[in-house]
Amino acid sequence: MAGNVTSLFRSGAHSPSMAALTREGGEGAGPVDFCIPCNPYFPTPAMMETMASRLKDIITFYPSSADTITAELCQLLQLPPQAVAMGNGSTELITWIDHLLVRESLAVPVPTFGRWTDQPMETGKRVDMFPLQESNGFALDLAQYAEFIRKRGTRAAVVCNPNNPDGGFLHKQALVQFMDAMADLDLIVIDESFLEFADAEAEPSVVQEAMLRPNVIVLRSLGKNFGLHGIRFGYMVANPSLAGKVRSMLPKWNLNAFAEYVVFMLKEHGAEYAQSLLQVRKDRLEMASQLSVLPGLTVYPSQGNFLFVRLPVGAEGTVVRDRMLTEHRILVRECGNKIGSSSRFLRLVVRPEVDVRRLVSALEQVLYGSRRGAAVPELGNGTSYSSGTAAVDRLVSETNGAGMQLAQAVGAGPVPGLAAAAAMGPGLAAAPAAGVGMPLPVAGPPAGMPMPAASPVMQPPQPPQPMVAQMPAPMQAPPPQVPMQMPLQAPPPPAPVGPTPPGVPARGGLTAAQVRGMTAPAPPAPELAPAPATGWPNAQSWPNAAGMGQTG
Repeated sequence: MAGNVTSLFRSGAHSPSMAALTREGGEGAGPVDFCIPCNPYFPTPAMMETMASRLKDIITFYPSSADTITAELCQLLQLPPQAVAMGNGSTELITWIDHLLVRESLAVPVPTFGRWTDQPMETGKRVDMFPLQESNGFALDLAQYAEFIRKRGTRAAVVCNPNNPDGGFLHKQALVQFMDAMADLDLIVIDESFLEFADAEAEPSVVQEAMLRPNVIVLRSLGKNFGLHGIRFGYMVANPSLAGKVRSMLPKWNLNAFAEYVVFMLKEHGAEYAQSLLQVRKDRLEMASQLSVLPGLTVYPSQGNFLFVRLPVGAEGTVVRDRMLTEHRILVRECGNKIGSSSRFLRLVVRPEVDVRRLVSALEQVLYGSRRGAAVPELGNGTSYSSGTAAVDRLVSETNGAGMQLAQAVGAGPVPGLAAAAAMGPGLAAAPAAGVGMPLPVAGPPAGMPMPAASPVMQPPQPPQPMVAQMPAPMQAPPPQVPMQMPLQAPPPPAPVGPTPPGVPARGGLTAAQVRGMTAPAPPAPELAPAPATGWPNAQSWPNAAGMGQTG
């Protein structure tokens, strides 16, 4: 039975559905889900009971038209209906955006949500992939991204904020400057699917700015922040002309009756929803703190409802994933099939503290063999990189249009042109001839973003640094791609050769203080304020959480 379950992960670019896992897993409760990024506190149990009591009517009768459901959502969000299109999940909208608005090429930072790379490739578009650097904490430098777009001649661009899977966040002012600098592109998409969980800025959304520009779309998810992935509903906001073009292609009844019922009940449960977001943000801080004490495990800063972690040296992600599921009934997202990532990385969804304690305990057993089972083996090729999946292996033999050779990008060897880029100093090297590989950004001071003369040059803030726990075992010098390294107090003895024996932590990490360059403890999470029992907390509280509280 365990073999049947783990075989579900061997194909496709996405994790198997919970229904498929349940069918193959046999009797008993399903796994604790650290894979699917949804809100564990919403809907409330009372809301679930109400929906259950209406189940027969919901599944028996036709829903209202998409226009009716959209109008109700827009009244809640204080948005003009003509600027909004609702889809059967944000993926339906991504599909139509690609078919209608992406003409020849699309730029996207990687790693990111797979449909932003897969969908345009499936329709024959050139996808220009801008690799986020592990040495920079996977932070997106918008100035370098803009320079990359200009050198590639790309006609459409995507920015995910926060990004999936790393949770990287961009401030609103920087995004607005980027949109103005790229005003001549056919299309700019800002994917804000996880923005409801961000707390780095009071009003981070660029929805209002998108409606004023002819080439900008903001994509939003409802399933993720409402904890209802199975309902499949999302929406986009844009200039009425763009929104109308997409809306005109959608079926009249593309939204189901469950989606209608939830949208119409939301106005009575704003307080519970706001409280759920506060709790997820608090849980995120606590979960990061607990994971960061695991030896050799790197935890990257996140503004999503998930954490991106790098496994200790020698840990193979597919093995960790399979053992977590079969031995501990915990489902995690191994990221080897995400372009720009590898099997050394996991994405872990933020969950309540009781579940996190179970996760940490299971990771200790799987990674270090502290209770049962053998330690995760070292990789046989002597490296710390592995795609771990057939999806990336397939892409190794393909090219990214006339540009990036993906065999070089996913760890098959040195990237042609990268050495030349390093010799040229900070920024991007000159674009190579077709077929010889795309230059990667080189670590150094960010290049200035090409902007109109009247616009100030963007200076992106320094990204927060990930946390890594201290390794008690002897180790060599820190691995070369730790985002920020500080010298150890004493020269370490040579690290032992061979796999990590059971009961000994894996090698190769730094303490969180060494990586962050500080020794002060993380600030305590804010206390949750009690919320009213019903109704939105006030006229602007929920829309403003996404920066959509103003209609002027």
